[in-house]
Amino acid sequence: MNKKIVVTGGSGRFGNILKSHKTNHKILFPGKKELNILNVKSIEKYLKQKKPDILIHLAGLSRPMKVHEQNISKSIDLNIIGTANVTKACEKKNIKLIFFSTNYVYPGISGNYKETDPLLPVNHYAWSKLGAEASVQLYKNSLIVRVCMTEKPFVHKKAFGNVKTSFAYHDEVVRILFKILNQKGILNVGGKSRIIYEFAKKDNRFVKKIYLKKNSNLGMPFDSSINISKLKKIIKL
Repeated sequence: MNKKIVVTGGSGRFGNILKSHKTNHKILFPGKKELNILNVKSIEKYLKQKKPDILIHLAGLSRPMKVHEQNISKSIDLNIIGTANVTKACEKKNIKLIFFSTNYVYPGISGNYKETDPLLPVNHYAWSKLGAEASVQLYKNSLIVRVCMTEKPFVHKKAFGNVKTSFAYHDEVVRILFKILNQKGILNVGGKSRIIYEFAKKDNRFVKKIYLKKNSNLGMPFDSSINISKLKKIIKL
């Protein structure tokens, strides 16, 4: 059945890929003036007008990672309070909420993390996303997507040769998204677990291999790979 879907943060990197995807669903991408996540009344007004079946919450603060340490007020406002506001508005109208979190909420030590594994965010950004998750968890008509994704082609000139993760490209995640609209709870979404350099060199043969030092202050985990067995069962990969 076709759905009416509202997407916050549609002007971001992933949002732009989502906009270009052909679908029979009716998708709305309100700007900040139409739907301000820092103003509950603004969200409620928009949802009352549009009456969507689903709200996909992408809006928030991500890059650069340092901003979450340098300006914690902005990180708290946009990622934690903004998400709480969206959750409250969705709960009031019983609108399904799909929230994009991050695989960085896991400890990033042993990898292959399942949705039920203990959490320990690796940096300020991840803490802000876990704070956001807390509000979404209170609302049962929701899905938390712990996603591991990146741009295509790999945009960086350097890639770590000793850091493992589960990257999927944005366009792959868009295709997955439309297959999980009816899911609830928590779901890991990403690709095959591998060293970042091995992933990057597939599409960028000029990428340079570098290594993450153990005492690095980059807030980068050595192994944030995720177990996507649950996802595979749902979409029959």
